[in-house]
Amino acid sequence: MSTGIDEPKAAERTGAGANLALATAVFALTFWAWNLIGPLSKTYSERLGLGPTQTALLVAFPVLVGAVGRIPVGVLTDRYGGRRMFTAICLVTVVPTAMVGFSSDSYAALLVSGFLLGVAGTSFAVGVPFANAWYRPERRGFATGVFGAGMGGTALSAWLTPPLVESFGLLRTHLVMCAALVVAAVVSWTAMRDAPGWRPNREPALPRFTAALKLKATWQLSMLYALAFGGFVAFSTYLPTMLTTAYDFAQTEAG
Repeated sequence: MSTGIDEPKAAERTGAGANLALATAVFALTFWAWNLIGPLSKTYSERLGLGPTQTALLVAFPVLVGAVGRIPVGVLTDRYGGRRMFTAICLVTVVPTAMVGFSSDSYAALLVSGFLLGVAGTSFAVGVPFANAWYRPERRGFATGVFGAGMGGTALSAWLTPPLVESFGLLRTHLVMCAALVVAAVVSWTAMRDAPGWRPNREPALPRFTAALKLKATWQLSMLYALAFGGFVAFSTYLPTMLTTAYDFAQTEAG
């Protein structure tokens, strides 16, 4: 089975560190966008008169879609490479980010916007193979670890989005994020490079997916991933909601 990496040529080379840093920064920004709704849940709840279940559903929608969407995005990354896919994810995310800003007065519109915003959360499936391709096998744990630090984008969103909304307003804050995503797309396209040893994988996706499901390690690692990363995402997205609703924190204090 092809891995998309030409192993004999996969040694570290000039540009590995720069591409890893760029990928991590873009990953953090897309994860910030992915978590735009959670830190502002109190605003939406009060404006639309939402109950706890409705608020929880609103916060959860981007997370669920982002998780499932990583499967097709991972397949596309194998075929088209991280540079193209980072560019595409940033540009596609601009649309739902703007929609969230314009949909603050409609619960149904927010649900649809949040559903589409889940695309931002699929960037994880782009960056892991992109970063790994730049490093020797024994250094790929390092590359994944550094890239994984971009998950802190959800924390940045919880910390910075509420004060930005207080200062500039909800719509302007989302438009600023749209502009940042466009800049990230331009940087991804012009400054990122796929590793010289990377090769597109054009094998049919379904047989590879079926083969992975037959591996015991797939299910073991999926369970571990669900508990560790899933727990992190659950707390980082819903904790501001809990603090504002159960303990009457201001949104900025919850962040």
